[in-house]
This record gives sequence, structure tokens and C-alpha cells, in this order.
Amino acid sequence: MDEEISTLLCSIFGHEVKVKTSTPTGGGCINQTSTLQLTNGKRVFLKYNSHPPPNFFAAEARGLKLLAKTVKGPRIPKPLALQDSAKPTFLILEYIDEASPGKDFSTRFAQSLAELHRTTQDNFGLDHDNYIGSTPQKNMLETNGIAFFRDQRLRPQQELARKSLPHSTDKSLSKLCDKLENYLDISGEKPALQHGDLWSGNYFPDEDQVPCIFDPAVYFGLREADLAMTELFGRLPQNFYDAYHEAFPLNPGYEERKDLYNLYHLLNHLNLFGGSYLASVEQVLKKYH
Repeated sequence: MDEEISTLLCSIFGHEVKVKTSTPTGGGCINQTSTLQLTNGKRVFLKYNSHPPPNFFAAEARGLKLLAKTVKGPRIPKPLALQDSAKPTFLILEYIDEASPGKDFSTRFAQSLAELHRTTQDNFGLDHDNYIGSTPQKNMLETNGIAFFRDQRLRPQQELARKSLPHSTDKSLSKLCDKLENYLDISGEKPALQHGDLWSGNYFPDEDQVPCIFDPAVYFGLREADLAMTELFGRLPQNFYDAYHEAFPLNPGYEERKDLYNLYHLLNHLNLFGGSYLASVEQVLKKYH
């Protein structure tokens, strides 16, 4: 792998470049990640997985490039090189220094996220499938946002979870899917480009307090899903939500809907990490029973 990395680094920088040091970084549970200090004084970020799912890193690179098209959206790390292989095991990315959030970061983040969500297309979904964590994420195009969330988000996770879902829980989830339109008010909502996995470990400010987002699960969907995910594992300060609502107001009732969006992620965590998430899944289902 070292020779392949050196070859790719030469193609990136146009001259011979070697890895001077490699420092493992934390935060990921699916891939190994490292910061590479190079002999030309620059740094790059390496993501590695010895046995990735099909098209795993290619889908990530494609998603990052799509997110970067929004001019006033968050900063996106540039994919620099993908291993030249039928099943790439590593991806080299632009390295971005992380800073501590300043007093204006939450507002800037909200405004840039609203700009990202204003990027739209005719249909919900995407022109290719990708991943949420290491779970395949289906993105078949749909004209109806509720049908998309039901058929491309909740039901595939339900199918995967059936081996660990009690029968009564599985039945409750099916009933919820059947009457999803009773709970989601999406009137006037267009398909919004979104990060797709916007928990607290997937964003930070750079040295200039510019909001950066990474590790995406990109698609065009209901934008409330991105906001809801920011509340699942550590909520942002309230001024973030206030600034977002000011920049791009939501339909009334978001607070009543947000747990429904996060059911997708709770089911995915149940599938990836086991039964400790079952109680959280059942709690959401009881709320919408």
C-alpha cells in the first residue's frame, strides 16, 4: 500500500513526495484514519479499510464532490486520490485543521447548511446508491418525499433488523410505515441536498471558523432529516436552530417530527452495533403509536 500511496501523492503534487510520518486519528468505528505528514511540508488525510463494501470509497468521494458544488455551503474536504483498484481500500483527502468553535460558529454553520439545503433537483433520492456508515443506502428516485423516506430509508433498515426485532416491534414499525403521511408535513418541501449523517462527529470549524462537514451519506431528501440528526447524539446550541429557522424556515411541527427522522439512524445503529439501540427504537415507535 505504501508504494501505491507514494505514486498517488506524486500524481497529486506533480513531483516525488514521500510520507514522512503517519499519525493515527480517532473518531471512526468503520475505517482506519491517519494524518500523513509529507516530505513537501504538506499534510493529507488517509482513510483505509482492508475489506470495504463495494464502491465504498468511490461513493464517499462522489458525495463529497456533490456537496462541494454549493457555493455558500459548508467547507468540504477535497477527495485527492482514490486507490486505482476494482475495490479501492483507501482514499486520500485534503487535510483540514480543526479549531474549537467560536461564539459565531453555530450561526455560520446554520446559514451554510441552509444554503446546502437550498440546492435541489426534481426528485428525492440520488442517481446512485451509497452508504450510511457501512450499511448500503438505497437512493432510488421518487417524486414523493414520504414514499422515499418510507421505501428507501425505513423499510430497508427494517428488513435488516428483522433478525433482532421482537415481533411486536416489527409489527409496530410496519404500522408506522403504512401511515407515515399522518406524521410528516412536507407541504412545499423540495428535495434538498443533504449531508445525510450529520451527527456531532462529522462537522467542525476550521481555523477561520468556517463550518466543515465530512463523512457524508449524501442524497436529496427532506431537509428536516439533517437537522434532526444534529440532535440525536449531542445537540448544537439553540442559536444554531434559531439561525437555521431564520435563514430557511421549516413547516410548523418540526419538534414533533424529528424523532421520526432519527428512527432511520437508530435502526441503522441497531443493525450495525447491536441490541443496545433496541430500547431507543421502541421508544420512538411508542411516541407515534
